[in-house]
Formats: sequence, structure tokens, C-alpha cells
Amino acid sequence: MSTQNPHISDPQRPTIRQLDDSAINRIAAGEVVERPASAVKELVENAIDAGARRITIDIADGGKTLIRVTDDGCGMTPEDLPLALSRHATSKIDGSDLLNIHTFGFRGEALPSLGAVGRLTITSRAAGHEAAQIKVSGGKMEPVRPAALRAGTIVELSDLFYATPARLKFMRTDRAESQAIGDVIKRLAMAEPSVGFTLRDVSGGGEGRVTFRADPLTGDLFDALHGRLASVLGREFGENALRVDASRDGIRLFGYAALPTYSRGAAVAQFLFVNSRPVKDKMLTGALRGAYFDFLSRDRHPAAALFIDCDPTLVDVNVHPAKSEVRFRDPGLARGLIVSALRHALAEAGHRASTTVAGATLGAMRPEAPTATGAPRVYKMDRPSMGARSASYAGQSPGFSPAFTAPPPAAQGFAELQGDYSGRVTEEAPGPMLDAPEGSAPGAEHLPLGAARGQVHENYIIAQTEDGMVIVDQHAAHERLVYEKLKKQMAQNGVAAQALLIPEIVELGSNDCARILAHAEALQQFGLTIEAFGGSALAVRETPAILGEVNAEAMVKDILDELDDQGESQLVQARLEAILSRVACHGSIRSGRRMRGEEMNALLREMEATPHSGQCNHGRPTYVELKLADIERLFGRS
Repeated sequence: MSTQNPHISDPQRPTIRQLDDSAINRIAAGEVVERPASAVKELVENAIDAGARRITIDIADGGKTLIRVTDDGCGMTPEDLPLALSRHATSKIDGSDLLNIHTFGFRGEALPSLGAVGRLTITSRAAGHEAAQIKVSGGKMEPVRPAALRAGTIVELSDLFYATPARLKFMRTDRAESQAIGDVIKRLAMAEPSVGFTLRDVSGGGEGRVTFRADPLTGDLFDALHGRLASVLGREFGENALRVDASRDGIRLFGYAALPTYSRGAAVAQFLFVNSRPVKDKMLTGALRGAYFDFLSRDRHPAAALFIDCDPTLVDVNVHPAKSEVRFRDPGLARGLIVSALRHALAEAGHRASTTVAGATLGAMRPEAPTATGAPRVYKMDRPSMGARSASYAGQSPGFSPAFTAPPPAAQGFAELQGDYSGRVTEEAPGPMLDAPEGSAPGAEHLPLGAARGQVHENYIIAQTEDGMVIVDQHAAHERLVYEKLKKQMAQNGVAAQALLIPEIVELGSNDCARILAHAEALQQFGLTIEAFGGSALAVRETPAILGEVNAEAMVKDILDELDDQGESQLVQARLEAILSRVACHGSIRSGRRMRGEEMNALLREMEATPHSGQCNHGRPTYVELKLADIERLFGRS
């Protein structure tokens, strides 16, 4: 069977020819304008680049039949309008300098691409010039004509993809397309707090229905940003967001990141911006996930809006026509800045837990329907708590004393765990439950977690604060405290490594081998020692002792997969900390143990002094705070 290309010997094969402008524009539109939301993004970014302070977006039928963007920007002259519809004509870059871009747009493709696949009308007026209008339909441009407009620009795109009807078959429902447009506007609104945005659905005609509105904000950067994020992402995000502001080697990271207890079930509340440009970058999202990996379980995702500002020459935004991907000159620097800044912000939050925890607690209480006799309503919990459903552990004494004993055998692999272990408890004769526990310092009610007033179901500590009460899960709280101590000891004393009697040789591809060897020093800090073995092989000489017997080849390949996915591997550290978490769980105060007053207050004080104590090792809250005003409302007292 011949393997020769049939076109080479075919005398009738087509010759190479230059595509006409109409075909070129339609091909470009396939890259730039994927759906109505893509068109809205390009038009609104043009308005922002024009210096607009108020932008109104009108859409009909999910943007399929109408997209109209009105702005109060600098406008265009009649001479500029035909150029604006020519491919690769732009006022946003100087010559061929693609490494110094300060605007959203710079490629000069959006408007001609939109005019090639829809009916595009641009009406604009620049200061000192008369208003003018130009139309283009399916790539056919009409002459410029006079128009009536006070200032700014109105761009109207109707019948999107009418010139390429095959694309219409891939459109989703009007509701889905409208939602995608709303997401685009919200991202741009977060990037530009000083700009006002109004999104209206005019499908039914008339003034339409406002689906999103954000008024322009002025003043301090963080105040304006916080206000805009609260209006876009919701009041709860604003209440539970931590301020982030850090710089390193010419790159600044700022924004807000939510507390771990304010997490989401999917990565839908993660917003990343580079020089105000909304981006979807795998390396940056991996860094965000890495900063929270010690505080959230695998099925939970952090919420954050983070902005990276740097010299435009340090980042390449000309990676894709849609401009949603970027490439940093030093990606490790950007990633390290995100991880370190977020962990510092989380540590400074101390024992703080999200306000949504208290809201969920109050929301679980519902009023019972009035009785026929008109008796007052009472409140019930939707479901009994875990403590109320479970009995005390069989055979355990209800009392305990936090005396120190030796660590469990599983922890012996760590050099730092030899000797005293502050997480273990032993039992002693049970003490009486105190109505007014002793051990509270005078004025303890004024401290963040208050003064212990009792213990219920041998698991929950009730503390009185200055303006409410706190309910603490004693096991979850102490588990976190012990875990943080173990991590600190590991950081100070290092990880004990176990030398393999016979080094394990792992065969990899040459590129994979070089990539993982570049991280050899970092892996050695966690007890995994690897060396080059010649060719595309490497030798694993030591593994972390606490992990016991491990499959070195499988671990190395898992690390490579993580490097491909996130740009950096935390696999070994995650496994070590998972062991520490289990040690902390077994060494902490158990549910069903009765505590004395001084012990409860000591636990509260240690929580206040320990970072991350607001959530357990799995991301669940360790305490709930209820304000007195909320409690009084439950009883109809306010």
C-alpha cells in the first residue's frame, strides 16, 4: 500500500491562494467571539480603555439578537471610524512593542471580527468633533454618516452570527447566555471599582429590566475594592474576607481572600486579575489552592478576589486572542507570592471563624406553627446535634486531666516528637460539673472567646462573651491546637528521613527526570531524597520515616502529575501533614470527656493565641458565636 501523499502527484491539486478579508475576519471571529459573552467582553473592555466612567450594557435574547454598549469615554472622530473596523488597527500600542501593554485591548481584531459575523453599528463623538456613525454587516462596510450624540460611544451589535449560521447551532439557551454575560460584567466590575456598570435585559422592549448594577466608587483603593466586591459577590463575602497586600521583586499582590470556614463546594468564587485583566490561569489557581490546602478538605474550595500588579514587561498577555491567559517571566515568583501572602493573612486572622457559621446555626432554628389555642410559637432545631444523638464513649471516664505522656508510636518517625507531647490526655477521677466554673480570670467575658460557663453533652463548651455567647466543639478545637504545635515542631526540627537499604531506581522520560530533579532540594526538606542515576533514571535514596513503607516510584510519578497540574508539588508535605492530623486527632481531648472550669478556660485562651484555630483540620468550624441580639430575637424579646 502506497504511503505517498496523493496530492503531491495529483495534477489537479488546488494551488495555494490568499484568503480574502471576509474569510480572514470570520476565521478571526471564531477565535475572538466564541459566544455573546465574548462580544460583550470585547466591547466593554474597549469602553474602559476609552476612559469611560459609566457603562451601560443592553442585551436581548441572551445577546443573540442585540448587544448595545453605551459609554461616556473619549469617543472617536469620523476619520477614526473606518480604521476602527480594519483588522489590526489600534491606538493602544506604540508600533510593535507588545511587551509594554497597559490596556485591555491591543490586537485590533474585535470590531472587524464582530462586523464580519453580525450587524455592527458604531456611533461616536470625540471632544471638538461632530458625532458620526458607521455600519458594517457581514463584513460589508457602509460610508460614514453624520449622527446625533452628545458624547462618548454607542456600539450596537445585532443578529450575532447571522453571517455564519452554523455557529448559531452551538449557542445555549437565552438564560445560559445571559448568565455568561452577567459573569463577564461582574469580573470587569471587580477589576474597575471606579467605573459604574449597568446591565439591562431589554428582550421585552422598553427600558428593560436591570439585572446588575454597580455604581462607581472612589477613595482608598481597599475601601473601594471591598465595597465593589461586597456588592458583586455578596455581603457575606465582604464580612468574611481578609485583606491581602504583599510585594516581592516588583510584583504586588492585593485583594481579599475569604476565611477557610467561608468555603464553597466548587471553584466558582475564585477571581484572579493581572494588571486589572481578568484571567484564568492554571498556575495562579493552583497557587490559591495550595495556600489553603492545609485548611480545607478536598471537596471544599476557597473564595478570593486577588489582583497582581507588575510591570507589563514581566508578563506576556499576547498568549491567546481572547487574552484570558497570561505567561509570567518568572512564574515561581508569582506563585510563591500568592502562597506566602495568603498564609500570612490567614495566620493573622487567628481564631476568627466566618459569620456564616452563626448564620447557619440561627437558620437551623425554625418557628413552629401556631397552635389552635393561639399559644405563642416556639423554635425547634431542624435536626438534633451530633452530641445529642450520641452517647458517651463506652468505658471512658467522664473526667480528664491534660497531663503529658509519650507520643503514640505513629509519631516516632519525627525527631521533633521525641520527648514530651502536649497533645495527649490522661484520665483521672471525674469532677463535678460546675455551675460557675472556676479558673476564669476577672473580666474574661471581655476576651474574644469569653469565659467558660459550662459544658453540655460532654463535648460542647458554653462561654459567655461581652455581647453574646460562644459554643466550642472541644475535640475539634483541641485537635487543631495540637496539629499546629506538631507542624511548628516539624518546621523547627525537620523531618526524619529513612535511608533505603537499596535505593529504588525510577525510569522516567528525560524531560520528566529533569523537571523533578529541579525540585530535589525542596523535596529533601520533607525527607524525600532523590538523585540523578544516569540517562532518564533517578534514584530514590531516602523517604520520610513517618510514612513507613512507601512505593517510591508511585510517589515520584504522583509528584510529576502535580507539577504538570499546578507547577509545584505539595504531595509529600500533604502526606506528612495528613499523618500529623491523624496524630493530633488521636491525641486531643475526646468527645464525651467532662472538663473542669480551669481546663475549659485554658482551652479558650489557647485558641485565642493560636492561628487557624477557628477551623479544625478538615475545614469545619471549631466554635459558633451567637450575639445576644440574635438570641433575644429567637425568644421574641426584640
